[in-house]
Amino acid sequence: MPARVQTHPDPARPEIGAPFFSVWRVGTPLRQQRTVEAIGAAWERRPWPSDDLLGYHVYTGHDASTLLHYSQWRSEQAYEAFASPPTAASPQGHRQERVDEIDAAVPGIERLGLGRYRHYRSVRRPDDSRVAGCVVIVDIEFEGPDSDRQRAWVDAVVEALGADFTPHPGGISAHFHLSTDGTRVLNYAEWESAQAHIDALAAPGDGIGSATELWERVQTWPGLKSSTVSRYAYALGLVPG
Repeated sequence: MPARVQTHPDPARPEIGAPFFSVWRVGTPLRQQRTVEAIGAAWERRPWPSDDLLGYHVYTGHDASTLLHYSQWRSEQAYEAFASPPTAASPQGHRQERVDEIDAAVPGIERLGLGRYRHYRSVRRPDDSRVAGCVVIVDIEFEGPDSDRQRAWVDAVVEALGADFTPHPGGISAHFHLSTDGTRVLNYAEWESAQAHIDALAAPGDGIGSATELWERVQTWPGLKSSTVSRYAYALGLVPG
């Protein structure tokens, strides 16, 4: 059976072969709370679906409307087996029965799509024991698929971070993921608090980072189409019991 955990997940775990991110729009803070409760109930009344699922984590958006879902799978094939329709040989452990129960408890949830990624690089100090008070998701979209461009852009960001002489002290870590379709990069960034991230964005310059040539290169990368930033609070963590 599932076990609840309060600790944040580690996106850099080497066993994670297929991290998945998705966003649900639920509408209000009350519906956020009710949906998180419904998710917990739907999962905890059933066996853990697969040894290949390392963890499932849910976050409430600071926009008071959305939920972020982050699941850590060993392989994409294991997720596909979980998401497939039930069969006589395997009547339990499937995704749809959980979705149906959640939708019955909180009707009208809008699911905005599932993003399939692979972890690429992480930036963090090994001796940093701070606990994140806010998770910031930076979603980068490029004009068309190009896996080399994905990696090169992340490498440029890591270089800029390493050369930044005035990094904001509220930042804890950054975990860069590449979409399997070659068009996006997702940065799962941990911050001490939402206010620390807000203060960093408001500092002189254009967003996080100093006004350097390296950061300007990152922000004007050829083919960079859009960048969105969303802040979340950790709400629910489930792991094998």
